[in-house]
Amino acid sequence: MIASAPVDAVRVYGARLIETLIQASWMMVIVLAPVITAYGAIYDGGLLYLVNAAVAMVAFLVLPSVVGAALTLVLVNVFPARRARDLLALVALLGAGALIAFVRLLRPEQLASPEGFRDLVDFIQVLQTPQSVWLPSDWAAQAILAPLGVLPRGTDLFPLLLLVTTAAAFVVLGAMLHVRLYNEGLSRAQEGASQTPEAHGPRRALLERTLGALPVTARSLVAKDIRAFFRDTTQWSQLILLVVLVVVYIYNIRVLPLYSGEQVGFFLTNVISFLNLGLAGFVLAAIAVRFIFPAVSLEGRTLWLLRSAPLDLRTLLWSKYWVGVLPLLLLALALTFGTNLILRVDTFMMVLSLATITLVTFGVASLALGLGAIFPKFDTDNAAEVSTGFGGLVFMMVAVAFLGVMVMLEAWPVYTVLRARALGRPITSGMYTALATGLGAALLLALAVIIVPLRIARARVQQLDR
Repeated sequence: MIASAPVDAVRVYGARLIETLIQASWMMVIVLAPVITAYGAIYDGGLLYLVNAAVAMVAFLVLPSVVGAALTLVLVNVFPARRARDLLALVALLGAGALIAFVRLLRPEQLASPEGFRDLVDFIQVLQTPQSVWLPSDWAAQAILAPLGVLPRGTDLFPLLLLVTTAAAFVVLGAMLHVRLYNEGLSRAQEGASQTPEAHGPRRALLERTLGALPVTARSLVAKDIRAFFRDTTQWSQLILLVVLVVVYIYNIRVLPLYSGEQVGFFLTNVISFLNLGLAGFVLAAIAVRFIFPAVSLEGRTLWLLRSAPLDLRTLLWSKYWVGVLPLLLLALALTFGTNLILRVDTFMMVLSLATITLVTFGVASLALGLGAIFPKFDTDNAAEVSTGFGGLVFMMVAVAFLGVMVMLEAWPVYTVLRARALGRPITSGMYTALATGLGAALLLALAVIIVPLRIARARVQQLDR
């Protein structure tokens, strides 16, 4: 419709670029805003600092959006739709190359040889800012910090001007590319992908054998969700990013100089393992908002068909819940167990962290499904668009609050136990009582977060067809 309408192609490009920018960057803005505000409050940045930081952040976020849109446009013109898997393989290859180049610019030989750092503080000092003046991230960091007077160059506006002009130049080049390639790319994107039933036979048989123990209704619903997931290339292709995320996450823990230079003691190692639960939980929440939160919305206008069928609504919701929570749980356990092995924590901390992350995973998945049913978007089939709306923001805020309360309930009793063990003191009955109270409160909170959102989701879905 838009392509055939008398609308300027540049206006179409600008509208789509802004939409892509918002959908891709809203989470980063939410995370960075408190940090930037805290910098301004501590260093008395004032209004000029906030304006400067806002301009730098917008310019910095525009660059990857323009590059991503241009790369997609070029690839669509090169590959037909039926070669989608080849296209995604090429994207993965280019992404791997970009990752290697990025790691190279970070001087990884320093990270691979942590013995050169005297202690953990020296190691973190190296990671505090980007290490290459050719990276836009370095320009953004310099532009944001310049008004605070904490840089050797003082209030130098050159990094900000360099960042803004580069972003503007990329937007112009992207618009020119859009005008030249959009119509042909749109035509190629309409080509249907070839389907070979013979090729899907073994996979269908494997899926049926895997789900054979489930009741017929649940098996059909789970199989439908799994097939829909792998048919959507925008969904399953992000599994590649999850693999990279796990590798980078564990590697970051691996290169911490905890057992080189000045040795880090038993207490600090276990504290890092405990705090790692909060970081891992935040990663799980970000994944849940992308894959579990849109589950109800992706049913679209066919939800009335499922509601009119002789189907128990509880079965429908539970099938969506387990399809989302089981892969999330495997990822959570892999992250926690792997990092704990690297940190060499003791049995107490290993069991506590695995149990806590399990409860957090079930709770986050329940919140995602429940709030996804409260804030549905049936007018889109794009899962990314569903998760970037107001409901996705509410979910992230509630999930972060849940994670914070879970960590706080366990923090003090765990601290007292670890401190006593680090100092060689006996663990008193009062410490055990405090530990049991904190863990019990965390368990009750997790059970409430698991049960209540699922009940709300059921009631909400029952009201949707009325």
